[in-house]
Amino acid sequence: MAMRLSGLMSGMDTESIIAQMVEAKKTKVTKAVKAQKSLKYKQDAWKTLNTQIMGLYNKSLSTMRFQSAYMKKTTKVSNSSVVSVITGENAMNGVQSLKVEKLAKSAFLTGSKVGKVVDEFGDEKNATGSNTLGDLGLAEGGVGYINVSLENGKTSRIAVNSNTTINDFVGKLRDAGINANFDENNSRFYITGKTSGSEGNFDISSNDIVGLDALQALGLDYGISNVDNSKREDVIGLRETALLESLKKERSGLLNERDAMMEKLKKYASQLEAAEDEDGNKYLADLKDKDGNPVKVEDLTVDDLTEENLKLLDKAMIEICNAEGTSEEMENDLRGWMFEWDDNKKALDEVNGQLVIDANGDVQDLSADAKKKIADKVDAVLTRPTGDELEALKKRKTEGTDAVIYLNGERYESSKNSFEINGLTLTVNSTTAENEEVTITTQDDTDGVYDLIKGFLKDYNALINQMDKLYNADSAKGYEPLTDEEKEAMSESQIEEWEGKIKDSILRKDGSLNTIASAMKRIMMEGVVVNGEKMYLSNFGIGTLNYFTAAENEKNAYHIDGDPDDEHTSGNADKLKSMIANDPDTVVAFFTKLTENLRSEMFDIMKGTDYSSAFTAYDDKKMQKEYDEYTTKIKELEDKLADYEDKWYAKFAAMETALAKMQNNASAVTSLLGG
Repeated sequence: MAMRLSGLMSGMDTESIIAQMVEAKKTKVTKAVKAQKSLKYKQDAWKTLNTQIMGLYNKSLSTMRFQSAYMKKTTKVSNSSVVSVITGENAMNGVQSLKVEKLAKSAFLTGSKVGKVVDEFGDEKNATGSNTLGDLGLAEGGVGYINVSLENGKTSRIAVNSNTTINDFVGKLRDAGINANFDENNSRFYITGKTSGSEGNFDISSNDIVGLDALQALGLDYGISNVDNSKREDVIGLRETALLESLKKERSGLLNERDAMMEKLKKYASQLEAAEDEDGNKYLADLKDKDGNPVKVEDLTVDDLTEENLKLLDKAMIEICNAEGTSEEMENDLRGWMFEWDDNKKALDEVNGQLVIDANGDVQDLSADAKKKIADKVDAVLTRPTGDELEALKKRKTEGTDAVIYLNGERYESSKNSFEINGLTLTVNSTTAENEEVTITTQDDTDGVYDLIKGFLKDYNALINQMDKLYNADSAKGYEPLTDEEKEAMSESQIEEWEGKIKDSILRKDGSLNTIASAMKRIMMEGVVVNGEKMYLSNFGIGTLNYFTAAENEKNAYHIDGDPDDEHTSGNADKLKSMIANDPDTVVAFFTKLTENLRSEMFDIMKGTDYSSAFTAYDDKKMQKEYDEYTTKIKELEDKLADYEDKWYAKFAAMETALAKMQNNASAVTSLLGG
């Protein structure tokens, strides 16, 4: 925006003068802006109304023009706790008897609780999906196979070993065709068939020692499996080899750890040997090597660390930690050393206890005790439960069963608890008692057809009442859309009331509105020919209220005699429902033709033209073109107004310049004259 300094020489308020001159020329712009806003109100009103028109067209009219919409049946049962029924269009009227012998059940296996696992801190906790079968107790050595057999004959073979995770196994079960989940909160497997009924049955078993051991670790050994125990010695050999290699690796790590601890001990040798008691005696004066000779800490070997020497070291370490000047690093190392050494010794003793070690410290074999434990574990796997223990295991597996019903004495089976028979969908919820029969009665749904017609009239009335309200709206003469300047002088409630007055009357006496509303009213009054006879809505007890009874703008709405929801006609005889029950063909013929005629008339009116889009009851294209033209026109008028304003600023600026020159000249003359 240009900065203007005006009236400096003339003393005139040129800003105010020019503003008044521009305001006089601004009328054309304001008029165009208000006309465009008014057009926008009209567009919005029509968009809303057109949506309502299309709602009737696509909903009631599109449905009721087909006879299939009136082919409604209803079914009642004498005991709804046993069966529920969905009635199809093809269901036959009649009374049938039902007995439910058995409900469909899914095959289900609840695993026993799996064992705890030990975390990195040595604490026991529930297993998670990331834990391995080895964590659950499956010994290392060899691969086992678990067989999953489905009722349809499909069999899958799942390979497992100590490194298989629970999540891996769950995924393989699902791939095999059953639903499987491991509940970490309850530490159990839950497995079901993919489908209910006998066709969802499955079996999980193994024919080898490793596979059966895995099933036991997973809590899935619910019955006898035919295990090939001829491989017993091979399995024992594999597990012995695996354990031996594992212990060697663990022992090597512990020895390396011990050597590192000896180096840490020697790192602080001088400080430890310098420790003295209150009498000046060194704490380590009695430290002896393995041969009983005095020895410095830095010369100690692992063999020198007898119980007596460890006690002396411990006492010296405590003294150093309590002495002034001891660094935090040294204190942490010294205080932790004895605990670490003890843990290392215990772990090493446990490992060494399972091994045979020669005089040179080399591992030769597993100890006899370790071998016996492996053999005992394998034999324990081969010893299958019997009696009550076996029965308890079997109860964790439930076989899937099919539902069995007798309808009119005829037997039907289904893997689900639902049956589709002759247009009826029966869903059984419980078995019938002995000698009990459930009665199923199917008949025409009079209420359904009545509600269909009532729903159509409700939608029609809502639309025609709205059209009449818009067309007959009070005049908003004297009200024009507000400019931004005008709104600034009004409160929000005043603005809302002002604009509401304009919007409410925007379609008053609208030609397009009159065209479609009049056509709809005409079709509803004309009636249709049924079996050679001209029939009207009044023949079915449907009509409008008299002029004085009907509310304003509701004089073209239709009411059904005997409708309990209609305060005006509820007391009249219900002719429509009676005709639906006694002469349904006539009712269907009349309303299919009436709704088809109404839909066809509306379709013709809403055909696309050069001025309107398809399925539009007003000239939306024409209105949008006019709106765009207003946008262009307003821009042109605003540009002209800006030019006009600039022209007058230029003129006043020239006047100010001339006055300035005159003043300068006058000052010069006065100076020459000695003024």
